[in-house]
Parts: sequence; C-alpha cells; structure tokens
Amino acid sequence: MTSLEVSEETEDSGPGGYAAARLLLLHEKERSGPPRRTALARLTDDWLAGLFTAAAPPRGVALVAVGGYGRAELSPRSDLDLVLLHDGSADKAAIAALADRIWYPVWDLGLALDHSVRTPAEARATAGEDLKVHLGLLDARPLAGDHGLVAALRTTILADWRNQAPKRLPELDELCRERAERMGELQFLLEPDLKEARGGLRDAQVLRAVAASWLADAPREGLDAARRRLLDARDALHLTTGRATDRLALQEQDAVAAELGLLDADTLLREVYEAARTISYATDVTWREVNRVLKARSARPRLRALLTGRAGSGRAGAGKPPVERTPLAEGVVEMDGEVVLARTARPERDAVLPLRAAAAAAQSALPISLHAVRHLAATAKPLPVPWPAEAREELVTLLGAGEATIPVWEALEAEGLITRLLPDWERVRCRPQRNPVHTWTVDRHLVETAVRASSLTRHVGRPDLLLVAALLHDIGKGWPGDHSVAGETIARDLATRIGFDRTDVAAIATAVRHHLLLVETATRRDLDDPATIRSVATAVGTVGTLELLHALTEADALATGPAAWSSWRASLVADLVKRVTGVLAGETPPDPEAAAPSAEQERLAIEALRTGEPVLALHTEPLAAEPEEPEPVGVELVIALPDQPGVLPAVAGVLALHRLTVRAADLRAVELPAGLGAGPGPVLVLDWRVAAEYGSLPEAARLRADLVRALDGTLDIPARLAEREAAYPRRRGLTAPPPRVTVAAAGSRLATVIEVRAQDAPGLLHRIGRALEGATVRVRSAHVSTLGANAVDTLYVTRPDGSLLPDEEAIDLARTLESALR
Repeated sequence: MTSLEVSEETEDSGPGGYAAARLLLLHEKERSGPPRRTALARLTDDWLAGLFTAAAPPRGVALVAVGGYGRAELSPRSDLDLVLLHDGSADKAAIAALADRIWYPVWDLGLALDHSVRTPAEARATAGEDLKVHLGLLDARPLAGDHGLVAALRTTILADWRNQAPKRLPELDELCRERAERMGELQFLLEPDLKEARGGLRDAQVLRAVAASWLADAPREGLDAARRRLLDARDALHLTTGRATDRLALQEQDAVAAELGLLDADTLLREVYEAARTISYATDVTWREVNRVLKARSARPRLRALLTGRAGSGRAGAGKPPVERTPLAEGVVEMDGEVVLARTARPERDAVLPLRAAAAAAQSALPISLHAVRHLAATAKPLPVPWPAEAREELVTLLGAGEATIPVWEALEAEGLITRLLPDWERVRCRPQRNPVHTWTVDRHLVETAVRASSLTRHVGRPDLLLVAALLHDIGKGWPGDHSVAGETIARDLATRIGFDRTDVAAIATAVRHHLLLVETATRRDLDDPATIRSVATAVGTVGTLELLHALTEADALATGPAAWSSWRASLVADLVKRVTGVLAGETPPDPEAAAPSAEQERLAIEALRTGEPVLALHTEPLAAEPEEPEPVGVELVIALPDQPGVLPAVAGVLALHRLTVRAADLRAVELPAGLGAGPGPVLVLDWRVAAEYGSLPEAARLRADLVRALDGTLDIPARLAEREAAYPRRRGLTAPPPRVTVAAAGSRLATVIEVRAQDAPGLLHRIGRALEGATVRVRSAHVSTLGANAVDTLYVTRPDGSLLPDEEAIDLARTLESALR
C-alpha cells in the first residue's frame, strides 16, 4: 500500500490518520527528493482540505498555501504557511471559529504553523507594507474553498509586483545584501545555513521573484538542479536530526551524507558548495541586469527631455543614441558597464581571447558579461601546450588585478573555462577545508592568495612567479598525502603547461613545496640555533627564492583568515628571512652558546642570587602591532631565579592563572663572573614573550608573589586551573583529536627537539612542564604557536649535562608526554 493510498483511507480519521500516513511517507526509502516533497504536500493538502470542509465554511472563504508550501516544497519539518482568505461577507465570529478548527489540529500534531486571516484587500495592503509577505503571496496556491477568490488575489498581487518592481526590487536587493552580511556565503561555510546563507534556498526564491517581475531573468542552466540539491540536503537534515533546522552542523554531516547515499561528509559539502556557487553566480548576474535596466529606465526620461526640449514628448525611440563601445584589448570592448566581445572577435581562431578578455575585465574592474563568457566557453579554440607567451602574460595580468580578479575568475569558472585552462583545478574546486582557521574552500583560497600577492609584487624581483606560485601553492590538496609534496609535482606540470622555462618552473615548484617552511620554522623553531637557519638556507637555495617565499608566506596567511597572520608572526618570519639571507650571502650564524647575557639579564641574575628569590622585569611597552590585531602581539617578561626543579611548570602555571598567553620562552643557565658580589651557583634566566588574552597586563609584583608561592608549594596551580575550567562548561561540538608528540629529526645540534600538537587550552605549557619534571631533562627553550584551536609547542631539551638525548630516550620522552596530556 502506498502512502497516498493510506492517506485516502485515513484523511477522514483526523490528525492521527494524517500523522500515520505522514510518518509512513517520510520513511519510504524508495521515494525521496522532489517526489517525496510533492507527495507530502499533496497529503497535507488533502488533510487540511478535509479540516476546512468538515468545519462547514461560509461562502466566500478559501484556505491558501503560500511560500514554500505554496510551491508544494514541503521538507519533513517545514513550516506550514497558511492564509485563511475571506471576502468579508461572513460574520467575524464564524471566520474566527473556522480558523480555530484548522489551526488547532495543526498545533496538536506539533507542526510549525505560520498563519493569518485576511481579506484580499488586507492581504494586498500587508504585502505593500511587508516585502516578505509580498514574496510569499507570489506563490499562493488554493487548498480548499473559493478558488476564484484566490485567483483574483494572485492576479492582483502579481500585477502589483510588476508595477512596483522599480521600487521593490532595490528594497529586495538591500535585504539580500544584509542577510548575506549576517549569514555569510554558503559556499564557504563549514556549518552553512542551507536556507538563509548567500547562495541558499532563500536566494533561489528571490531569483524566482525577480523573474516574475519581468524586469530580468536569472541564467537558468543548472539553477533548478542546484535548488533541488539544497532541498534534498535539507530533507535529509530534517530526517536525521528530527528537528526543523536549516543549519548543516558538523556533527550532523556524516549522517546527512549517509541519508543521501553519498560517500562522506566532504562529498556532501562539495555538492552543497557546488549548488550554492551556481545560485550565487546566478544572483550576481541577475542583480547586475536588474540594476542596469533600472538605471536605463531612470535615464530615459531625462534623455528624452534633452533631445526634444520637453519631458514625455517625441516618438518612442526617437533620437535614441547608439550604445557606446570602448575598446579595452584586441577583440574586447566595454559596453554598458560590462566587458563584451568586439564584433570582429573570432574566438574560434583566437585561443588567447578568453584570457585576454578576462585580464581586460579585471584590470578595468568591470564584470565580464554572461553572454561573452558563454560564447567563449562554447567556441574558443583550445590553447596549445605549452601556452604562447601572450597567454601566460594575460594570466599574470589577470592574477595581478587585485580584488577585481575574483568576480572575473568566478565567471570563467562558472562556465568551465578555468578547468579547461588548468585541468588539475577540478580536484580542488569547491573542496572544503575542515579547519575553522580557513575562511575559504581550497579553490577560492588559492585565488584569494593571488589577490593578496598582487599587493606584494613590488617586494620581489619576479612578480609573475609570485602570482602563479600563489595560485598553485595548495593545488596538492586535491590529492592524498602531504599536499606540499603532491603540489610540487602538479605545480611543475602546470607551470610547464603555462609556458615558463625550466628555471622558472623550478622556482615555482620550490615555492609550492616549501610554502609553509618560513612560518612553521619561525614560530616553532629556535632562531638562535645555527642549524635552524642553515636548514632553511639549504631548502630555499637562493636569495631570489627566499624573497619569493617571504611574499608568498604573507599572502597565504592573509588569505587564510584573520587568525593566521599577525604582527607577531610577521616579525618572526622577517627575523628568520634576515638571518637566512645572511647565510646565503656567506655569513656564519653566531653561536648561541658563546653569547653573553645582556646587561639586564646579568643585573637580574645577580639580584636573584643575592636574595635567593625570583626577580622579574615586565616590559609593558608592547611590540609594534597593527590596529585590531587578530592575535595578541606580546611583551617581554624576564625572570631570574636560582636554578631549581619545577621552574618551567611554575612559571607557565602562574602566567596561565593571570590569563597570559605564552608566545615564546627561552631558558638558559647563567654562570656569573666572579667578583660580582653574588653567591655561588648557576642562576636560571627566562626570557619570555607573553600577551594578555584580554584586559591589561598584571603588575610584576603580583606575578612575582604568585611565582614564589608556586615554587614553595603554597599555591596549588593545578587545582586553581581546574576550578577555573569547571566554571566554564565546555561548548558542544566535535571531540578534539588526541594530542600527538613527536621528535623532530635532525632538528638541532644543540638540543633534542620535541614537538607537541594538542588542543589549545589555558595551562597547556604548565601541563607539559609538569610532565617533564619526572624526566631527567633540561628545557633549553620553548616556542609556542597557536592557530585557531590547535597549539603546536616546540621544546628544545637536553640532558642535565647539556648533551642531546639519544634516540631511544627522546622517543620515550615523547611517549611519556603524549600519555600525560591525554
């Protein structure tokens, strides 16, 4: 028995019968997508019509579905949008009673209901005041009662919509922009709202409304399929969660993918992103056309008045000036605010024309017309391999245009021209990045990096290599394994295809292979260690490549998101580049073992030995920072105290209690020269970079007092940190992956390098220090890097005598740390 047959048997048996038939329909695995939505709407139509008829309605009354229900697109947990329409002739009490006999059964079933009772005049007046009501009434559909009343209202509402389009469409455009600003772009969000985010179902509805105005129409290719894909995803989301939600949360994505028969959550997101991208592009094209038409209409009366001497006179079309066509490049002109092909253009004979048109559009900060892009996609001759020099130069020009590159690139991508030019692009297209630090999908991140790199081209000798390396630096993310290794091979192939010579291909490939080298080394390694500097110099090879990598590092980080770059990171990378440049020029890095303590460190050390207690100096003048710095930059904290066990966990714990974030920590034992008036024995000097999480920095006296208590055992740091953590309940979300501790191979000649990757949390360095207390090691320095919720803490450790740990001891230490942090 089908669900519709069930509905026929149960529609007269009240809400229970409808509920049973609805449940049966929603669990029919063989029917999903549009057929199920249509069947659910029909089943609901029959039930509501039955309620309406059973209530013995007076004449001149109709029950109307509007909005999504009016389009017969009911998802499992969709609202029922209903209007009880009446002509005003019936008694108000009778209409109210009729409404109650329909609304209450809906509420009794727990279904969400958006309802109103109106006359046609009231509905029309409300639509005139409320744009959302007007949009909903465009999809009005009669369920029961006086169909003629509904037909008349639809006719009036549609006529009003078309007559008022010059006023209402700009209002609608502004509403869409505000919503996009608030909800973000669906095609880039890890947890998108399928309805309200830009490129979602709401925008698909808006495109229908614009088409109904007869002012403009959206490009239809792929639009219906994109809309169906989002509706199917929302259906699956409703079924797997049992809730009326449009937000595709991370924890729901695997179940939604399984419900849709997809391989995994990444496949789901790629399909959703593809659909959103289609709708977003159609939205851009449609609103551009709307604005063009409205601008032309507003200009026409003024032009007629100028030509005829008075407004409103003259034969229709008389004196209409020719449309101006301004040449931009060979075969490319500007017309009416868009880039179009010249009348003499022959794409079938000119293989470079697509890139030339795109470069001209981006350099002029103009959109490229939909017709031009489609004509190029359909008729353009393929480029030879390798590309001719002109094609390569036009690509570089396109990439160097800054922000204007993005809409032009999106237009080419929408029509398949990008994957035709760069076949490997398909693997990164719409690929999600499951890291909240990343703002964009892989493909958009690559374009954004090129945009950022365009502002850095004056810093490098070869701007073309920088722009192409920026475009390709993450191209390996479409392949398994280390994306930098895979990307090097792909970048080499693509750079050869684009027409670069062997030397330039090698430079681009090296930049792609090592695009993370500078920032990871600067933030995770000891820059005073000569081995660190020499390893980077060996990897980059030349000053030119180093220069290229420096600019690429900044562009990549800026294009990743606000958490990926800061003045602090920039200063570390710049310091590293300066040191590596010296090595490449033949200089020898200074030996940190031979470096004498600074005058301040020596002064503090003498005081610490004299008093036998910690001495602190907190330099409250922060390092240079940009306004609205996304990451605290930091100040210098110098601590000197007699060498003793437990210093690292004590200091790290006190800083955590005072909500100070550690950026870097250098620990060194200082032997003071004789005759300085201090007692015997070494003194430990700690030079830390710290930053306040929020608020102002604490006073040095308070830090010193707590440090004294922590060292003598009267301040229970673990208990205090546990109390604070318990006061802030954990937020819902995915369980963090377990910590991972590794030994960096050949990391240093001065110390064994241990790398800790863990979920960032207050007191993490304190926990690491406590775990190290049981091991017979000395911490020489620590370097803390945080990106989003992930922390990478690098520790330089030695045996107590200053020698490196043997391999087995280092591995055992890593395992001990890993166990202690779980």
